[in-house]
Amino acid sequence: MRQIVVTGGGTGIGRAIAEAFAERGDQVVITGRRKEALEETAERLGASVRPIAFDASDPEQVEAALDSLPARVDVLVNNAGGNTDIGAGTPSGLAGVAAAWRANLDANVLSAVLVTTALRPRLAAGGAVVSVSSIAAHRGGSGSYGSAKAAVEAWNLTIAQELGKDRITANIVAPGYIESTEFFRDGMTPERRAALLAQTANGRAGTPQDIAGTVLFLASPAASHITGQTLHVNGGALAGR
Repeated sequence: MRQIVVTGGGTGIGRAIAEAFAERGDQVVITGRRKEALEETAERLGASVRPIAFDASDPEQVEAALDSLPARVDVLVNNAGGNTDIGAGTPSGLAGVAAAWRANLDANVLSAVLVTTALRPRLAAGGAVVSVSSIAAHRGGSGSYGSAKAAVEAWNLTIAQELGKDRITANIVAPGYIESTEFFRDGMTPERRAALLAQTANGRAGTPQDIAGTVLFLASPAASHITGQTLHVNGGALAGR
């Protein structure tokens, strides 16, 4: 029975990933900052899913959570993050710009780096690390969020090399527009949605289950010779090369 850790596992994509692993008989730990959301998800998904609340971007909280995390980790999914600019308003002055950039870097890059580093001694040989990026890393116009996700992809190349000696793979899933998540809050208009769907080749929005299925593949024996890669899941809105 595999031991899985999914950061940001209480809602949206993270919840779908946790559910997909649990349905296959794995033991899953979901983490996040919101204890109530984690507990609600764990209760809904069943006894094989265990919630642990902590902020993955806070080194002290990650350190404190280690005793509660599995002694062996077969699959780590770095899903915690999001665009901290959404709903934050326009930053004022250079100090405001610096704070806004640090917020996205902390939420998306530091969270993955800290949890992966903390769990490195526990990662099982032949296991997998899968980190969630975004189509925003490959397009302009998304400021600090796209830059943070691009940094996650660059960092993944380093850890793929470091983990390879233990036959642990490290890959990226980069979603396009995914519905049924909290990502856009109330910021998605019908016009913007229509424009995003028009960019796809298959004419539909992605779902959290689309991402979960891709993560399952990258964490499976079928993907054991795939590492250091970014796999785009966006309905053809952006070609991965």
